Amino acid sequence: MALSQSALSELLDAFRTGDGVNLIRESVRMVMQELIETEATEQIGASRYERTEARTTERNGARSRLVATQAGDVQLRIPKLRKGSFYPSILEPRRRIDQALYAVVMEAYVHGVSTRSVDDLVAALGIDSGISKSEVSRICAGRGEVVGAFRTRSLDHTAFPYVYLDATYLHVRNSSSQVTSMAVVVATGITAEGAREVRPRKRVVPPGLAVGDSEDEVFWRGFLASLKKRGLSGVRLVISDQHAGLVAALRRSFQGSGHQRCRVHFARNLLAHVPKSHSDMVAAVFRTIFAQPDPATAASTWDEVRDQLAGRFPKLGPLMDQAKAEVLAFSTFPRAHWSKIWSTNPLERVNKEIKRRARVVGIFPNEAAVIRLVGAVLADMHDEWQSGERRYLSEGSMALLDPSGDTGTIAAINRGE
Repeated sequence: MALSQSALSELLDAFRTGDGVNLIRESVRMVMQELIETEATEQIGASRYERTEARTTERNGARSRLVATQAGDVQLRIPKLRKGSFYPSILEPRRRIDQALYAVVMEAYVHGVSTRSVDDLVAALGIDSGISKSEVSRICAGRGEVVGAFRTRSLDHTAFPYVYLDATYLHVRNSSSQVTSMAVVVATGITAEGAREVRPRKRVVPPGLAVGDSEDEVFWRGFLASLKKRGLSGVRLVISDQHAGLVAALRRSFQGSGHQRCRVHFARNLLAHVPKSHSDMVAAVFRTIFAQPDPATAASTWDEVRDQLAGRFPKLGPLMDQAKAEVLAFSTFPRAHWSKIWSTNPLERVNKEIKRRARVVGIFPNEAAVIRLVGAVLADMHDEWQSGERRYLSEGSMALLDPSGDTGTIAAINRGE
């Protein structure tokens, strides 16, 4: 590629004067700008002010973009088009999440279901002049293939002693164009040591996600069955909230594994039956159960707390009696793991990131759009966890899990329970 005469003149002037100008950075900026102009010319079919039958559209100004390079930050101008959109290939690839978000926003835009925030983002992306449905279909199809491969990848390379399940809720339009609240179910797991794993063998890994009704047993059974079909095995403990459909599905899909009911969610259930003026006291007393050094002491403290609270708030007695086995299921596992497995808190960061990205979209046009964006979020988190040096649980503590042992009788998931 040869630089245009105007670009060469501008660069020469910068070399001659040198007044406060970083010549290397300015050279990088000019070359990148020239590449952008050349690519835009190819897409338009004509240079600036050129009359030709090959022209497909016209320029409509430009938007600024600050780009970080090894020579420093450079300010580039990206041409806007009257019809269609243009984004220079030298600034690709975007992160998967950004690509998925772009696809979802565009899909919402062409279906006419965008919120004000989506309209603002469309303008910020420089495509306020519009985008064709065929281009949106192409973008969405490309993202769908990437996310689909991630969602269906094999899980049989190692065992997953701990599996976390949780749901967050997003607004999605159904087939009747009604806006409904749908559950996005995410499963993450902590892997055990395996010969075919290197660094990631004890890190949290997101095995899967699905969209549906979080209280529907059939939905949960289908989701859990899909994980097992992909090779999920070695599950010793499932950590989740007390979704009615999930608990019933676990009895069928993971018989013999333990079920840990999230202590944080259960505490919220207790506080819902307590006057607000007493909530801090009840929460503090309840937390003492989890400060005990061994399973026996934790169980006895539970009984003491139960009697103490039931004396003042009678509704709490039956609730604690019914939940004891599942909320204390963590105590039959290594003490070093307790704080990591007694709640679904490890999924909180995942759900917060999903919510943050979804807030930009507002209302998703369909379930497929949800899968694309959430799948991209999980895929990027998966890569981040795999490339990191820090383990979620230490190698020494994981060795305390005896593969030939069992999780005890506390909260065992059996068909008859």
